Amino acid sequence: MTLSTSQPTWPLNGQQPDLLFSELTHLGLMSVTGEQGRSFIHGQVTTDISSLENDQWRWGAHCDPKGKMLASFRAFAKDDSLFLLMPKDTLALDLPQLQKYAVFSKAELADVTDTWLLLGVAGEQAQAWLTAQFGELNDELTLVDNGMIIHDAGRYILAIEATHADTLVAKIEQPIFDASAWQALEILAGYPNLGASHQGQFVPQMCNVQAVNGISFNKGCYMGQETIARMKYRGGNKRALYIVSGSVSSPLTADSQLEIALEEGQGFRRAGTIIEAVQRDGQVLLTAVLANDTQLDAKLRFADDAESDLTLIALPYSLEEQE
Repeated sequence: MTLSTSQPTWPLNGQQPDLLFSELTHLGLMSVTGEQGRSFIHGQVTTDISSLENDQWRWGAHCDPKGKMLASFRAFAKDDSLFLLMPKDTLALDLPQLQKYAVFSKAELADVTDTWLLLGVAGEQAQAWLTAQFGELNDELTLVDNGMIIHDAGRYILAIEATHADTLVAKIEQPIFDASAWQALEILAGYPNLGASHQGQFVPQMCNVQAVNGISFNKGCYMGQETIARMKYRGGNKRALYIVSGSVSSPLTADSQLEIALEEGQGFRRAGTIIEAVQRDGQVLLTAVLANDTQLDAKLRFADDAESDLTLIALPYSLEEQE
């Protein structure tokens, strides 16, 4: 369903509301069903699907044989279905890649985005509002009659069956913001939301997937495992995902390039790759893959905007993998 949405002024230029709703139209949902559905996906991705409980969700990545990411996602399950939540444009390209191998298993994969309402809820009053609608939310994943609720560091993602969405939306008295509101929150969280334009470019550690518990180094074989394991045990990774914010004098485009300042008076050089960005009223917030020895006091700009002024924000997590 399509909601009437508005654009937020925060967190680029203001304060986050105590209760925020955001339609997640930039995200898509893939379903995996069938007798061998879970075991098939387990053998394809970085996260441990076989041990995923009904009250858990996990980050993960699907990689090519060389260990380069084709998609990053959240994985969770309801009843007999496993779901992968990822950027919609990435899903469109990743689904056929997985389906090529699924034909050899008793697994069925489908894009079910249109049959669900995806809604983000955040702010200090988010839990209280959701509790009033659905009851206590004490787990990472709460299964409700007509959907699922992901709890993520005080933020919530609702996946509600589209046939029941009108009833929920009717209870929302605040404005519903467009997807950029949620993208800003996830950028500030340092999350690796890989878009389709970056498929096949980065090993998961280059986008901090290990730091958000998205790689299991104890599970069996999966696509790209050799490269990913080598990067952990032998080193060699020289890149990481950073959070960047600042001011700009012209609109960001798909061709915008980051530059980093050299020593005093030595100018700038190309710095890295923009992964996800939100722009509003001359302010910009983005994630970017940079050299992993980039210092937090580094000064950056856009190559086509000499007046832009960008700085780094400290990541809210360690770059070491979670145990």
